[in-house]
Amino acid sequence: MTASQATEASSNGRIPHPVSAGPVVQLPGAFGNFVTQAWTDLVTGAEHLAVSSPNPPKDGKAPLVRLHSECLTGDVFGSYRCDCGEQLAYALELIEENGGTLLYLRGQEGRGIGLANKIKAYALQEAGFDTVEANEQLGLPVDARCYNAAAQILAEMGLHEVRLLSNNPDKQNRLAKAGVTVVEMVPTEVPSREQNIRYLQTKKDRMDHLLTLDAQAAGVPGGGTNTFEHEQD
Repeated sequence: MTASQATEASSNGRIPHPVSAGPVVQLPGAFGNFVTQAWTDLVTGAEHLAVSSPNPPKDGKAPLVRLHSECLTGDVFGSYRCDCGEQLAYALELIEENGGTLLYLRGQEGRGIGLANKIKAYALQEAGFDTVEANEQLGLPVDARCYNAAAQILAEMGLHEVRLLSNNPDKQNRLAKAGVTVVEMVPTEVPSREQNIRYLQTKKDRMDHLLTLDAQAAGVPGGGTNTFEHEQD
């Protein structure tokens, strides 16, 4: 963080969150040609990754931004218990086509409760609890994530106004408090599966996520009964 950036943040009544940036390098891959930059949260030590389109946003619009919480089971192993990996792929496709940045936020597994606790929550979900109840049974917060570092990274990348790729209004609210203006929420809803429909319904009903589900659920065999759950957006 530069001295001028810290002064500006302080003058706006916001204490800047300390982060440190690495070099920008090329990242060609299955979703297109991106550039990437690692960032370190100097408070927690978590290392995050910005994956950006090298092209400016189309039609002069604010850039698309996705805050993607790390999900090992979904992003790496393609778990059907969640839609995280599918949302990651969808967001990268949109960013490659329209311009913008995806922040891959590490240390946010299971909405911030960690991998081991997420698996414990899965066991409770298999016993009949929904995702909110499972976290409560473990004595854990429903959502323990913090977006202060993400907001600071966006600010230092010059992304003060963004179109947020998310179904979660809480992300918009938290970014606003941290000084990043969300000018538009761009949905990232992907087709539901039998294995995650119950959780998606819980997200809609109990966590105020902007999901439609009705049309999707009607076409999912066994939707809403005996299903597993996914953990985050």
